[in-house]
Amino acid sequence: MHDQRFLELSASYLGEYARKIGKSLEGISEEQLWWRPNGASNSAGNLLLHLSGNLSQWVLAALGGVVYNRDRDAEFAATEGASKQELYARLQDVVASCAMVIRGLPAAELQARRTIRGDDVDGVEAVYHAVEHMSYHTGQIAFIAKQLAGKGLPLD
Repeated sequence: MHDQRFLELSASYLGEYARKIGKSLEGISEEQLWWRPNGASNSAGNLLLHLSGNLSQWVLAALGGVVYNRDRDAEFAATEGASKQELYARLQDVVASCAMVIRGLPAAELQARRTIRGDDVDGVEAVYHAVEHMSYHTGQIAFIAKQLAGKGLPLD
């Protein structure tokens, strides 16, 4: 019973974070999507690419068995590319697919060990990583949007 609650909450949080990202994106322009405060920082566009890649690797590939080849460095190197709408739609698709995988995980998969990006983790760790990681970057995207848009974003 606890496993099902953990899985349902995890899937729900991913959806909630995706909605918050969508609200954040409403407040920035296409040009601002790729704005960086400095060379050591990431743009909202980079973070959208990164979240899609991270979730695809940690959930869809590692837990769902989907073949996925990731170019993590390219996620951070991009300085232009797809539109807000395209990047957000891609993230929404990834999150919806992740939620289905997570909700359908059998208890044995939560205990099974696997290697993701060189880390030996079980299924619980992989799900927890994905949710925590998305939370972290959702906050960064919201912060960027608030910096650029000022007041008026419906994020609370």
